[in-house]
Amino acid sequence: MTTARPGHTEQAGHTEQRVRTRLEPPVGAESGPYWDATREGRLLVQWCLRCDRGIFYPRAFCPYCAGVGGDEVGGPLAWHEASGRATVHAAVVEHRPEAAGALFANGTPYCVALVDLEEGVRMMTNIVGCRPEDVHSGMALTVTWEPLSDGRQLALFRPAEEDT
Repeated sequence: MTTARPGHTEQAGHTEQRVRTRLEPPVGAESGPYWDATREGRLLVQWCLRCDRGIFYPRAFCPYCAGVGGDEVGGPLAWHEASGRATVHAAVVEHRPEAAGALFANGTPYCVALVDLEEGVRMMTNIVGCRPEDVHSGMALTVTWEPLSDGRQLALFRPAEEDT
């Protein structure tokens, strides 16, 4: 009997590579504009015009002042394009992706982080483009995109290139 390696399956005497796959977030009424923008490589955040604060994840009302709306009639929520620049607030390395059901990692450790966008919004994401153990609080980042099956893109972050 042989044991399959992480990221592979044994079937009828041959090894078959598993396809990298992520759970793809659903699109709801509030998040539609966000996901539409990702198709063009644009990162949007909601902004409350009443209390002047950024909001992430997309929702129907402001969690700070309970401002409702975002339709063309003039509710207090609007969409603003973010710069794509961020810093790491906190990060953790998942050393056992198979235990977390993270097939996209193919058995390789990966980094989950809370990042603070330049616009003052905090979001959860993955950090790519470096060793997971090299990620640290305060690290400068820039957005990068991972295609999803339906043309949307998932916002991930990578270390920002330092100015020379």
